Amino acid sequence: MSDELRRRLRHAADAHRPDRERMLARIERGMAEPPAADAPPEGRGPAVGWVRIAGVTAGVAGALAVGGFAVGAALRPDDGPRQTVAVSPSPGTASPDATARERTPTASPTGSPSASAPQRPPASSAPAKPSGGTGTTTPAAPGPETTSDGPLWSDGSVDPGSSEYWSQSDVTFRTREQLDSLTVELRVAQTGGVADTGNWRTLPAEDFTVSVAEHDGFLVFRWRLKPGRTVPSGEFVFAGQYNHSAGGRDAGKDTYTVSAQTADGERAAVGGDFA
Repeated sequence: MSDELRRRLRHAADAHRPDRERMLARIERGMAEPPAADAPPEGRGPAVGWVRIAGVTAGVAGALAVGGFAVGAALRPDDGPRQTVAVSPSPGTASPDATARERTPTASPTGSPSASAPQRPPASSAPAKPSGGTGTTTPAAPGPETTSDGPLWSDGSVDPGSSEYWSQSDVTFRTREQLDSLTVELRVAQTGGVADTGNWRTLPAEDFTVSVAEHDGFLVFRWRLKPGRTVPSGEFVFAGQYNHSAGGRDAGKDTYTVSAQTADGERAAVGGDFA
């Protein structure tokens, strides 16, 4: 249908004004007409009159409805808006961004422990410098990867609650005997923006002196057992917490050592990395 015809139909529709007076007059004339000679008995006259009125009214309404429908159909655009359908990706084609979001930990970059490990104690207060002259002999440092020595066994891991901006490194060790001296050292390589945010251990905080400092490109956490204190047999965790530059951090250069001496004077040392 041409644009000119549409324009004319629209103009005609806008200009149309129903003649209400003529419609009412027609209805009144229909009511005033005398009944036909073959009309039914007098008792049925009013019903016939009302049927006639209803017929006239329905005809007028029908004419208006058909005219409006025709004008609307003529003015309707030929091409309606196209619909688009969103198609879900197949199970094997998940986007890398969605995968990254699913694996993003919930730990806060402010240094608070992850909600996934509520049983662990909070970070300790400001670190204290180790007191000199403890009177105990520190065992020799272990080799680059010695996870078992005498009564000791150890393992290093990055806590799964670590995030894009914050991490926690865990040093776990076991001892089969009571220890009279113990030194745990965690060395976190300075890969960019590495800064101390706290530390904790599963042994009593008052039994250890703690120091945290940067040295030769590493952030060094050190826990040293105070003189006269002991460590019972069992499994324990020492953790260092730190911020770092945004993105996945490479812990391949991080290391730890655990040095101890038993009540019988036996020395043992274990250590390793976080690769």
